[in-house]
Amino acid sequence: MIARIRGKLIERGENLLFIDIGGICYEVLVPPTTMQRLDENLSPEGVVNLVTYHYLQVEPARNTPVLIGFLSEVEREFFEQFITVSGIGPRAALKALSQPISCIARAIDEGDIAFLKSLPGIGDQRARLIIAKLQNKVGKFGLVRDGKFAVKEAKAGGIEEEALAVLTQLQYKRGEAEGMIRKALEREKGISSTEELLNEVYRQRKQE
Repeated sequence: MIARIRGKLIERGENLLFIDIGGICYEVLVPPTTMQRLDENLSPEGVVNLVTYHYLQVEPARNTPVLIGFLSEVEREFFEQFITVSGIGPRAALKALSQPISCIARAIDEGDIAFLKSLPGIGDQRARLIIAKLQNKVGKFGLVRDGKFAVKEAKAGGIEEEALAVLTQLQYKRGEAEGMIRKALEREKGISSTEELLNEVYRQRKQE
């Protein structure tokens, strides 16, 4: 399993990159929202650092390993959530992620069928399936401050520490993130998981 890839960008297509690593060139597919922010995440030497989703595309005549690249763990996690929806495979999800993840997550949370239908390949039925499957489960992605991401791992620990690690990865300052977590815990006493905590932070931010 290839989890990350780092190398020199030597060529790009409409939705794919060719990355050289020690003389071996890898083809990496990327969603439109990642491609739009690629240049600001390149080093001066043209080196790119991607988190990857690696899967085997099974076809009648052949099986092809496929790499899909993202600029952060958060983006990959959203992608993995998105493909749990019936009828949406990796290729369809790749095409659909044409808008910032925060906007898609908010549309899911708010049941905005019109917005979801505007995504490539997502019709009325798929939009309704996405909402039915993911509503109230993607709150933390609505907190994403879409822009330049640093690729970081969330640290292990209690739910407050884990939520803090996620929020700082989403570009919130530590003091701001700690305040958001504190307010969420004061407002909802029964929170028992990081996902619940981040969803409550998201609901709280929507009301401010």
